[in-house]
Amino acid sequence: MKIAIIDYNMGNLRSVSNAFEKIGNPATIEKDPEKLKEYDKLILPGVGAFGDAMEHLRQSALQEAIIEFAQSGKPILGICLGMQLLFEKSYEFGEHQGLGLIPGEVVPFDKSRFEHRLKVPHMGWNELFVQKETPIFRGLPQAFYLYFVHSYHAVCDDAYAIGKTVYGYEFVSAVQKENIFGLQPHPEKSHENGLKILKNFVEL
Repeated sequence: MKIAIIDYNMGNLRSVSNAFEKIGNPATIEKDPEKLKEYDKLILPGVGAFGDAMEHLRQSALQEAIIEFAQSGKPILGICLGMQLLFEKSYEFGEHQGLGLIPGEVVPFDKSRFEHRLKVPHMGWNELFVQKETPIFRGLPQAFYLYFVHSYHAVCDDAYAIGKTVYGYEFVSAVQKENIFGLQPHPEKSHENGLKILKNFVEL
């Protein structure tokens, strides 16, 4: 199974790559947009600001290549910022257009809704509650812990929400639209549960 981890200068690619080595299916770190079509599956990772990420994707011609890959029906998985980029827009440091592969937008945590003095970013282990049956959660319980680091979260129709998490209030933490998947938490930092998700993705 040929899997590409997209390199657009945003994120710790090595930890994602190491996770795929652990599950016995090494992935290739790839930055050439022309080569993406040669792969069976794509991982869109990312850490940092939404606007900077989209600018890197546009300048490198990876934006068009990722959209074409998604439209081909092959599986793609966005992780953390990579998940957020799948949506139509984000309000992080202004308003920025995303890849538009899943309807919805990315907003900051609304601290006025927090009953307790929670800190932003949301950082550490938290539960993901499965909302519907999906192949990437196969073999996992209805609720399980994953590792999160983020200050913004997705808002979308429940039709696309396959996982939700509570931090101050409930938010969407995993999404799917046909062959397009997104995870707000970091599976590569989430030990056995995260590796199980990546293994399920490989086996799609």
